Order: sequence, then structure tokens, then C-alpha cells
Amino acid sequence: MTENGIYKSISEAHRSGKKQIAMLVDPDGLSPAALEKQLLLAKEAPVDFLFLGGSLIWEDKLNASASLMQQICPHIPLLLFPGNPTQLNEKADGVLFLSLISGRNPELLIGQQVVAAPLLKTMDIEVIPTGYMLIKCGSTTTVEYISQTMPIPYNKPEVAGCTAFAGELLGLKLIFMDGGSGADKPISTQMIRTVSGTISIPLLVGGGIRTPEQASAAATAGADIIVVGNAFEKDPSLIKELTEAVHGLSVES
Repeated sequence: MTENGIYKSISEAHRSGKKQIAMLVDPDGLSPAALEKQLLLAKEAPVDFLFLGGSLIWEDKLNASASLMQQICPHIPLLLFPGNPTQLNEKADGVLFLSLISGRNPELLIGQQVVAAPLLKTMDIEVIPTGYMLIKCGSTTTVEYISQTMPIPYNKPEVAGCTAFAGELLGLKLIFMDGGSGADKPISTQMIRTVSGTISIPLLVGGGIRTPEQASAAATAGADIIVVGNAFEKDPSLIKELTEAVHGLSVES
């Protein structure tokens, strides 16, 4: 386990008002050729971070994807977004050490983290404690089904705010609000604004973001890092459009 300065750079961007974007890659959703195309576009844009993970992944696909991501985008930080302890890989630069604070499943609050801890202690990657919050953004998502937890209701921003602040008080370094892969709609700007105004640590927001307007709205409402996966997978041309939309806000701030 090591400190490479990824969290330091995220914190500095948060303090300065710089908006950033991450491309989330689910290896099971892409062929090697499709992933290579996506990565070349991400490098050209360029996106600020690459996230790798998903609810269900074959280990060989994770390893192959991590290798390709480091090969094509060696200067873009690669962070694991693990669905379980088997999704750890030393080819990454760091890992979002997730605790599902929006749910009440003890396995995802602390159980799987205990299993992962001795593995991470031997790995030369940065570990970033992250409070993960699922938000109900329409129909049931894969992560909701797999985690067997109830997401925070879409129209309850005050619940999201209190949950996020509790995570900060517990010592978590990031808050990641997620509508889940394939969410019907993005998290509301009202909820993002409430959470952002309640916490003092960086806020990541993902799920249901498919247009530059939606990305800009989330960032303007207070998200520090916009996380996009499913939309880029379906239409890689969006990588440049959404990246420009998010980075453009930093110029104006």
C-alpha cells in the first residue's frame, strides 16, 4: 500500500474549483477492440481519470483491461472501482476503497473490506477510503440487485446530505453518489447541491449522465468529478463532448 498523490491532486482540484471527469470501464461490457477505441478517445480528450470495475467481472478480463489501459493511457491515473475483493489488481495506480454507506448490508459496509485489507497491505497502489452512496434513479440497477440494499430515494436530498456527512465524520476521504449503471436518469441537481453544501470533501457523481448538458448541470451543482461509463460504452464520441463540457466549467470558475 502506498501514497502516490492521486488523492492529493483530487483535493487540490476540489479546493480550486477545478471540475474533472472519469471514464468508468466495465471489462465485461467491451471487447478488446472496443476498449482500445474508447481508450484512444479518452487519451485524446483527455479525461482526468480511468476507473475500472463493475458488479460482475471475470478476473482475466480485469487483468487484460488493466494492462491495456496502462499501455494506451499511461499518464492518466487508473483507479479500481471494485465490486468485490477479487477485483484488486496491482496494475492500477490506486483503488477506491468503497464502503456502501447508503445501505445496511454489513458485508458491504465492512465485511468485504476486512477481506481486502491484507491484500491491499501488500500491494503498491494508493488506497482512497470512499463512501459509496446508491441513489434510486429509476428501475432496479445491477449494483442495487447485487448489493441487496435499498438506495436513497431520489426525492430525499436531506437523507443523502446526512448520509454523506456521516461518512465524512467517520473519516472517509471521498463521497461517490451513484445512480448505478444504466440509470434511467441522473441524480437530481438539488440532491447534488445539498450534499456538496453539507460536506467539505470531494464529491463524485455518476449514473444516468448521457449528455454534455447533464454533465455540466451535475458539475455546476457541486460535483467535483463526473463519472461516466454506460454512455461512453454505447457512444464513444461522447467522450470528447462531455470532457469539454466539464473542463469548460473550470475555465469559467
